[in-house]
Amino acid sequence: MEPSALEARKEKARAWFESLRDDICAALEKLDDEAPASLYPGGPGRFVRTPWMRADHSGAPGGGGVMSMMRGRLFEKVGVHCSTVYGEFAPEFRGQIPGADEDPRFWASGISLIAHPRNPNVPAVHMNTRFVVTTKAWFGGGADLTPVLERRRNQDDPDSTAFHAAMHAACDAHTAIAPYEKYKKWCDDYFYLPHRKEPRGIGGIFYDWHDSGDWEADFAFTREVGRAFLNIYPDLVRRNFAKAWSEADREEQLIRRGRYVEFNLLYDRGTIFGLKTGGNVDSILSSMPPEVKWP
Repeated sequence: MEPSALEARKEKARAWFESLRDDICAALEKLDDEAPASLYPGGPGRFVRTPWMRADHSGAPGGGGVMSMMRGRLFEKVGVHCSTVYGEFAPEFRGQIPGADEDPRFWASGISLIAHPRNPNVPAVHMNTRFVVTTKAWFGGGADLTPVLERRRNQDDPDSTAFHAAMHAACDAHTAIAPYEKYKKWCDDYFYLPHRKEPRGIGGIFYDWHDSGDWEADFAFTREVGRAFLNIYPDLVRRNFAKAWSEADREEQLIRRGRYVEFNLLYDRGTIFGLKTGGNVDSILSSMPPEVKWP
């Protein structure tokens, strides 16, 4: 491929991730505005954006990103982050990335989101999509839902049903390149805590190293995943944000958040990738809940 064509693809991907970030932030701020004051006193939250820069393992400039954080009434903590980073992988990391063992240079751009609502009836959620270039080029990402109350953590729960249907539809819109059952199983297998023998949440879809040979189709699918998330999650929040909760519900929420911490620190590849490539630590670890318990 001509270098100019690859650069154009990089720019298109970066611009999409940043545009999606803006739309998601606006939607979540609107939810924080709408949440009933009787349950959520105080003023509504707003995202604070903090730019950051990085150097690669050799000390050379390596791009950066913008960390967008909100602590609101409804959302106890939510981060919607975009980054575009480049440089060379450190030697000990090259064998883990497709194409990097041949040439350590890389470029990666993406969006990553994690939301921890205050109300235990509102599920936590994670979403990320990215475009990565080494000597190969591929998309990755997905979205998964984490209800924190035991009575809501099953595939028949209305929130779970609706979330899975949204991810199913995103795949079905690009069925030739995005097999839903494969990506659903990948999510179930990935977001699993082996030491506890339990899933982190109720799943969704997950994909990586996605390169069908048709870049435009792969990019269209990745955009579809982002739009599906933007459509379904605010709807799930509105269904639940007026429901009252008990002290027992809050206790269960804080304990369940502990499972989230365990997964992200022990198993999550995105956390490891960010830390090993000199990413912004505050941004990478913003997925940690603001309050959590291990009884």
